[in-house]
Amino acid sequence: MNRTERLYAIAEELRAAGPSGRTGSWLAEHLEVSTRTIKRDIEALLQAGLPLWAQAGPGGGYVLDAVSLPPLNITGAEAAAIAVALAALPALPFAVDGRSALSKVLAAMPEAERVEAEAIASRLWLRVPERAPRPAVARALDEAVRRQRVLVLRYADPSGEVTDRAVEPAALAATNGHWYLLAWCRLRQGPRWFRTDRIESAHLTTEKAPEHDAATVFGTPPADARPVTLRN
Repeated sequence: MNRTERLYAIAEELRAAGPSGRTGSWLAEHLEVSTRTIKRDIEALLQAGLPLWAQAGPGGGYVLDAVSLPPLNITGAEAAAIAVALAALPALPFAVDGRSALSKVLAAMPEAERVEAEAIASRLWLRVPERAPRPAVARALDEAVRRQRVLVLRYADPSGEVTDRAVEPAALAATNGHWYLLAWCRLRQGPRWFRTDRIESAHLTTEKAPEHDAATVFGTPPADARPVTLRN
């Protein structure tokens, strides 16, 4: 990574960190340089007019004043990466929202970057494995998890017995080739993993669901599933 790339990386890391900022030692370790190099880079960014300030005290570091920044610029490669992820995994939860977000990103991009994004995407060919689509109830499950609302399910267990259950959703999980709704079942008075392709119907209620910490109630995620994070 040359210095120009490193300066850009520091600015983006501070932008992503928000008001909490990043310490010089964190930036140095993340970018694999010395703390002295980070100090020199911060000085260069200040001289270039970037609205940076130092946060004193334990855990203090550098903070970027986001209010003074111009709108975030998305590159053509970044937009193409989002499009590829959505195309490769069309059955993910909130996929509809993902496509909506991509449309907003493309609409906000400069024309030249948008053209580049389309050109990059056209050079990426995918063979998406055939798989069963997400069930018709998927949107109701997404909304229940997003809004933390009680769901009423009609569910067929492995033996074929069908029951109606009010459940308190905690998470959606993909493991062992299936999607599951992790929820507290009021009928069974305990946590359950409901396989989504066995949910015959799902009605979203207006009742606020109690919050359940998925890791505490349902245990450690399986080896092939882990919580999604927005930042590395």
